[in-house]
Amino acid sequence: MKDEKLKLMTRYAVMIALTTVMTMVVHIPTPATKGYLNLGDMVVFLAAIIFGKSGGFVVGGVGSALADLLLGYTHYAPITFVVKGLEGFFAGALLNTKLGQKAPIVPTAIGGVWMAFGYYIAEIFMYGREAAIAGVPGNIVQGLFGAVVAVILSVALKKTKVFNS
Repeated sequence: MKDEKLKLMTRYAVMIALTTVMTMVVHIPTPATKGYLNLGDMVVFLAAIIFGKSGGFVVGGVGSALADLLLGYTHYAPITFVVKGLEGFFAGALLNTKLGQKAPIVPTAIGGVWMAFGYYIAEIFMYGREAAIAGVPGNIVQGLFGAVVAVILSVALKKTKVFNS
């Protein structure tokens, strides 16, 4: 039992680190909202596919917020923890449904749209409605791109039997 918990914690830690790195490697600043676009969502969704809603929340929230802190976007870290954590949670929960099992792109895409909406709500209070709406298209593209890549990557990983160990 202890070995299984240690194995799971180690897998979470690796995915948190991968989320942080993928978020930091390509980050495109968005001046209107003082935020940035990145590639971390694909790892958040991959964690949701592999670990379910709990893993999606932990990996999405911690890994993404850690990237904010390391990149100097500290004002976003608490928001990111909640928004990206819920992105992974929602995707993981919806992946457990019949629709999610048949078409995993739907739950991950919903998670991506949630992410754009979550940041939009936060940014209304931070910068006003006009600036917040300016960030929505980029966040939607980022979320949907992450959803597509994660689903493709998960299919490839399942064929290598990585999920079975």
